[in-house]
Amino acid sequence: MVQDRFGPPDVLRLADTGLPEAGAGDVLVRVHAAALNPADWHILRGDPLVARLMGVGLTRPKARVAGVDAAGVVEAAGANVRGLASGDEVLGFCRGAFAEYACAAADLVVPKPAGLTFEQAAAVPIAATTALRGIRDVGEVQAGQRVLINGAGGGVGSYAVQIAAALDAEVTGVCSTRNVELVRSIGAAHVIDYTTQDFTGGRTRYDVILDNVGSLPLARLRGALTPKGTLVLNGGGSPGHVFGPVAGILRAVVASAFVSQRLRPLPARQDRAELLTVTGLIEDGKLMPVVGRTYPLAETVEGLRTVEQGHARGKIVLTVA
Repeated sequence: MVQDRFGPPDVLRLADTGLPEAGAGDVLVRVHAAALNPADWHILRGDPLVARLMGVGLTRPKARVAGVDAAGVVEAAGANVRGLASGDEVLGFCRGAFAEYACAAADLVVPKPAGLTFEQAAAVPIAATTALRGIRDVGEVQAGQRVLINGAGGGVGSYAVQIAAALDAEVTGVCSTRNVELVRSIGAAHVIDYTTQDFTGGRTRYDVILDNVGSLPLARLRGALTPKGTLVLNGGGSPGHVFGPVAGILRAVVASAFVSQRLRPLPARQDRAELLTVTGLIEDGKLMPVVGRTYPLAETVEGLRTVEQGHARGKIVLTVA
């Protein structure tokens, strides 16, 4: 799926291109499935505008083929690659994942757990490692703590519920009506349907809140925290913003210096150690991808529209081969 200019999903087009060129430290992956992420539509639109100054591209996309999350089979390995060979099944962070072939740095892919389909495996990289970072590292969740996941039915949220539950926290998931049973089934002790109940208006206070939605004012989120609780901010925003969710996160960081609560942004990164941790949890039966819907590669536009609307159930995945 090729992108020549910034814009809505419709700017994407299916085209034949040459094979991506793999470097000495890269692997060429025959992609079987690729996951869609909110970051994909942000990059697609060049939104927020400040992102264009951070490597996305100023007037046109820097990367002609989008996508990051992929699962597939190693087609070829660069001269400096050790531990990976042609035929290995892998998942990880692949440049230009919305294609039949994509390149990846060898240290950014890991073996695919044998029990996962390629579609499930593609749903792992960004969402699962983000959830791990938010719960374990930034939120510093401990056993017995009350943890609330806002957006618990989505990609990051569905992993975060499972990871917090695996740490023996008391998990409350916030989601839409149609996802209530799903969120309960993956480990939430309590589930709040945001269409009928406002979790910021109740009496319960939480030790950690992971906000994957970004639609609530900071004051209301803080009101649902314990006096020394931690708010982990991840995502939010909509098309057409100069700063998008960055502005709200910066306000929270500044406010954190003046309050007893910890208000923390959730940084984005690609990390092999985190990939190995989440695949280990999958192999131990403590974590399972939730794939809500799949689209063929030719229908990437429709898939991105679903993600952009912000109501995806689990992960949306492209089937490539």
